[in-house]
Amino acid sequence: MPIPLFNSIASWLLKKRYHQIELFLKYPVDVQQEVLQQLLTYAKNTEIGRYYGFETINSYLDFSERLPLVNYEDISPTIERTRQGEQNLFWPTQIKWFAKSSGTTNAKSKFIPVSTEALEDCHYKSGKDLLCLYLNNNENSQLFTGKGLRLGGSKELYEDNGSFFGDLSAILIDNMPLWAEYSSTPSNKVSLMSEWELKMDAIIEGSIKENVTSLAGVPSWMLVLLNNVLEKTGKAHLFEVWENLEVYFHGGVSFAPYREQYRKLLPRKRFNYYETYNASEGFFAIQDRNNSEDLLLMLDYGIFYEFIPIDCNGTGVEKAIPLWEVQTGVNYALVITTNAGLWRYKIGDTIRFTSLQPFRIRITGRTKHHINAFGEELIIENAEEALEQVCKKTGAEIQDYTAAPIFMSDSEKGSHEWMIEFRSPPQNLSYFTELMDNALKSLNSDYEAKRYNNMTLKMPTVHVARKNLFYDWLKSKNKLGGQHKIPRLSNSREHLEELLQLNRQVVH
Repeated sequence: MPIPLFNSIASWLLKKRYHQIELFLKYPVDVQQEVLQQLLTYAKNTEIGRYYGFETINSYLDFSERLPLVNYEDISPTIERTRQGEQNLFWPTQIKWFAKSSGTTNAKSKFIPVSTEALEDCHYKSGKDLLCLYLNNNENSQLFTGKGLRLGGSKELYEDNGSFFGDLSAILIDNMPLWAEYSSTPSNKVSLMSEWELKMDAIIEGSIKENVTSLAGVPSWMLVLLNNVLEKTGKAHLFEVWENLEVYFHGGVSFAPYREQYRKLLPRKRFNYYETYNASEGFFAIQDRNNSEDLLLMLDYGIFYEFIPIDCNGTGVEKAIPLWEVQTGVNYALVITTNAGLWRYKIGDTIRFTSLQPFRIRITGRTKHHINAFGEELIIENAEEALEQVCKKTGAEIQDYTAAPIFMSDSEKGSHEWMIEFRSPPQNLSYFTELMDNALKSLNSDYEAKRYNNMTLKMPTVHVARKNLFYDWLKSKNKLGGQHKIPRLSNSREHLEELLQLNRQVVH
């Protein structure tokens, strides 16, 4: 098919979907209640459906009172039974795909069930919706006159008793519709390469001669790829490599620490950045406006949403609320019920609503990725915003970072200890640290209270990481690649101690 004709047909089909999006924008509560009832009806004859009497659940109140809130450890035995071949346990259609979750560097893996319905009605639908919303906001887009460069965390898929597991991106690529492969680079063969450094070279070789119009991938790893592209080609910026590049679709980690670095690589004011919120468990939200940091919660993907106010999350008396009871400005732990058989599942992410008409959110962090050793409740959103402010003031650029508490001893008060790898370091580290501390105080009243007169917390300590420290750390754990992330904040010192030790080693 000629590219101009493909561009016209694809644009027309994607714009038609916008009318369906307008439906859930207008009737969000009705759509969510309908999603819940459809899920219950569809799964009523499964093992879990019979156990909890899905057939007699007629309201959200029935549902919330009858089914418990669960985390992965609660449901892992049932998932393992499915991996060993049993079916119709938590979802009526065959579950043969499992996304091996790699959201952290923990050795323990999660195997998230992926149904055909989740693939079609959530993951692939969201990909089309992302393009639909983008085209709706950019009518003169020439997106489909070229190809999208995708950078996933794909590795080979593994078979176990007739079921398959691997990174979600590998499952998506393996089941990808033809139109998606036609419009993408690199090839599926390259995308599925398991050796990250060889794959990086292959992606560059296969893509630099293509007419790339869009980028898609996790910001930290995409930045590595794009810098390698410039080094390989000797060009000053990416528009000298791909003249028609117009948008970067990103997600997986906060974009804030990388924003200024991307602006240097892509020095064109009309270039667009579009954020997504997706995970192995589902695709949840999409930026629906140009130049916005808010994400539209997608309500018709076969996912029913609930929210636990973060103040009571993990307390033993936690209570989830439905979409129609949320408020703006409150930090919530996200709970999902999905068309892959996750029922009232605590995914581990925290979000905050910025708008209720329509329902727009921002991702604020992970329920386990915060520092609260002294009652300071420091979350990732605070850290990212503080670092972005300080980098603007000092001209520093950050590649990666993590932080952990220094616990109180008999004679010493507590504090926070940071390991930061700079792409461009600040001229004065003490000044950088002082500015960061002040920014955190202004963003987090609990942190400010604990820092008052050094009452509980002393000034934070910042270590400058040697070049490629975090890369080498991930490599030592065999966790290089698109979906692997640095744990930004932790109540444990485990990751930080490993990095401190590795930072002291001489690299030849």
